[in-house]
Amino acid sequence: MNNSESPNSMHVMDEVIAHGFPSERGRLIHALVGGSQLHGVKLEGTDDHDIYGVFIESPQCCFWEEFPHFVSSTAPDSRRNQAGDVDVICYSLRRFARLAAAGNPTILHMLFSPADADEVFWSRVLASRDLFLSKAHARKYKGYADAQLRRMTGDRGRGKHGQRPELEEKFGYDVKAGMHVLRLLHEGIEFVSKGWVTLPRPEPERSKLIAIRRGEWSEDRVISEANRLMAELDAAAESSPLPAQVDLTAIGKIVTNICLDAWEHWGWCRREPSGTR
Repeated sequence: MNNSESPNSMHVMDEVIAHGFPSERGRLIHALVGGSQLHGVKLEGTDDHDIYGVFIESPQCCFWEEFPHFVSSTAPDSRRNQAGDVDVICYSLRRFARLAAAGNPTILHMLFSPADADEVFWSRVLASRDLFLSKAHARKYKGYADAQLRRMTGDRGRGKHGQRPELEEKFGYDVKAGMHVLRLLHEGIEFVSKGWVTLPRPEPERSKLIAIRRGEWSEDRVISEANRLMAELDAAAESSPLPAQVDLTAIGKIVTNICLDAWEHWGWCRREPSGTR
């Protein structure tokens, strides 16, 4: 995987903390720049800055004060993000694991984001990556792609999560949504076929996605390609070597052990030696 275009995780963690992450309630174990930059399809001067992270809650938050995620945005809820806006969303390891096990494509990306040398606990998550893989996740990739297709065609209306009128006016349709449709389908096909998602996206796919963002494809051409890729995704899922479902019990054990070890390492709790339990 080549993700050299993104800053290292420790630098991104500093950004998260600068946006108000409450370190007394949890400790970050990984962070990355997501969105178009992660996929290698960013166009300068057009994109916001998306940051994702995973943290381990403090024992008090885990057992009493819920802290499943942290969200910060420089854009108000009343408008869509603009170039230069920063969105930060971080998930507790418990929440992250449940979303990944359910096949959320945005969350699954993080499993293909490498650990820095000192990210001991994130390295342990990655070592258990296969537990989160399932051919059933093809449905989520297809569902997310369909949502972007409906955004592109206007079925989701306008507003913060609807069509981008400035792109409609310039290109005749929402080219960014069109790019995401095909990106998600390509990723879904790779995921169920190989148990992997390449980040940033490889060539020649990457150039195709950028061409769509630049308005070089018609809307009808995007729709035709989306229909072809949806059929290819269905076929790939049918022949996928991945398990039919994830093992939630095994995932739960891994998450529990990582949290307990992290709490002990950070001095948040003390565990008895294994021989005394």
